[in-house]
Amino acid sequence: MSAPAPSPLAIVDAEPLPRQEEVLSETALAFLAELHRRFTPRRDELLARRAERRAEIARTSTLDFLPETAAIRADDSWKVAPAPPALEDRRVEITGPTDRKMTINALNSGARVWLADFEDASAPTWENVVTGQLNLIDAYTRSIDFTDERTGKTYALRPDEELATVVMRPRGWHLDERHLTDADGTPVPGALVDFGLYFFHNAQRLLDLGKGPYFYLPKTESHLEARLWNDVFVFAQDHLGIPQGTVRATVLIETITAAYEMEEILYELRDHASGLNAGRWDYLFSIVKNFRDGGAKFVLPDRNAVTMTAPFMRAYTELLVRTCHKRGAHAIGGMAAFIPSRRDEEVNKVAFEKVKADKDREANDGFDGSWVAHPDLVPIAMESFDRVLGDRPNQKDRLREDVDVKAEDLIAIDSLDASPTYAGLVNAVQVGIRYIEAWLRGLGAVAIFNLMEDAATAEISRSQIWQWINAGVVLDNGERVTAELARKVAAEELANIRAETGEEAFAAGNWQQAHDLLLKVALDEDYADFLTLPAYEQLKG
Repeated sequence: MSAPAPSPLAIVDAEPLPRQEEVLSETALAFLAELHRRFTPRRDELLARRAERRAEIARTSTLDFLPETAAIRADDSWKVAPAPPALEDRRVEITGPTDRKMTINALNSGARVWLADFEDASAPTWENVVTGQLNLIDAYTRSIDFTDERTGKTYALRPDEELATVVMRPRGWHLDERHLTDADGTPVPGALVDFGLYFFHNAQRLLDLGKGPYFYLPKTESHLEARLWNDVFVFAQDHLGIPQGTVRATVLIETITAAYEMEEILYELRDHASGLNAGRWDYLFSIVKNFRDGGAKFVLPDRNAVTMTAPFMRAYTELLVRTCHKRGAHAIGGMAAFIPSRRDEEVNKVAFEKVKADKDREANDGFDGSWVAHPDLVPIAMESFDRVLGDRPNQKDRLREDVDVKAEDLIAIDSLDASPTYAGLVNAVQVGIRYIEAWLRGLGAVAIFNLMEDAATAEISRSQIWQWINAGVVLDNGERVTAELARKVAAEELANIRAETGEEAFAAGNWQQAHDLLLKVALDEDYADFLTLPAYEQLKG
């Protein structure tokens, strides 16, 4: 066999990492180069199409189901491919980044699935990108362990049959990987880097273990973007001699435009689709982003006031369940983000009751599974779904034919009886600053006020500040939201953090930088499509 051609990709501005060569081998980089050559031009066209669609929404302040794909929706004959055995039962899924400790804890958690996250729960430092891949390889070869230097506690994997099935989430189409460039200096999309390295190293290994390369696809905005992913899967399987249909993808319906194309997204991926997921915070962020200049009827209240029982959120989740089950796919519910307190049992009691109510509602609505952010929540969610499912792996036979969602129902934001409050503004600023500061230190999943926050919650926080200012919202205390008020609240929060952490810890952190970046993306007239784009420019490593 002839030696592989030298890879045209270069690793730039990155300190070498231990065992890096195991992930970034010559053959792996050649595979990434081929993915980049074939698919990045289409990725670029689709990003341009996003901008055109956003301009159309700004002009019309509405959305509708696509007339050009009506025949796909009307055709009852097609279904997605049957789920592989490892993905038949998804009643509880735990999410989290791919650091070594989390990898072991998530696999051991008792959840049926672990969403191994290279996206919103991971800041894309070079170390996180590369060592996350290494940790997954080590998990599959059972060569992973971890000792906590602070406590001395050691972590090791349970037997294979007790481990969660991994569904890996690569970065969204909009993010590039600045440390990998082609001969022209063009960076490779982060989505192709994350997918490509994982697939190259693990597809055959996973087949040998009786599973497969399974993916969550984030930030999808149209069925054409799903088509691109499908073409990536077809090429990757052919190129590496993996049987077609081995890949399975679950698409997060976390943009308002994708909510109007759920059936088309499943259709494009039908040989590789395994389900759809209701991603709450990014979905709200997408509504604000797309309808940010649509006037008062599109103004969202405090993010914590927008529960899944809001009429427009009910429309979205019930349509998702009906769509999935009509097409033989799994419907996966949203996140329980609560982080149990080791010190306050009353906080835990109240939160556990809320989590139980949320998971009971999802199970009763027909969802086949749901997300949690912490191992202590696995039994609570499991109980909710066990009670409805019993011994059945899912409830895809519940077709929810009673659901009839009109186009206008999905954007009936003003059907929610709640208004923005001063406390909501303060919370948005607090979460924004505290999350961005941690992200700039390389942490993507951060416990803030007993909730696991990730990039999606920071996005909704800064977007709401932007929207409230530009809509001239008057809060419950009579104050109008202005740039000056946002700056005042941010200055107060920075002072509170300084007092809370002490001068030394404050100086060692990225607090001022995080404060400045939040205000930039919340106050700039030119709204940044994603907070992580300007933040990535400031991320070290």
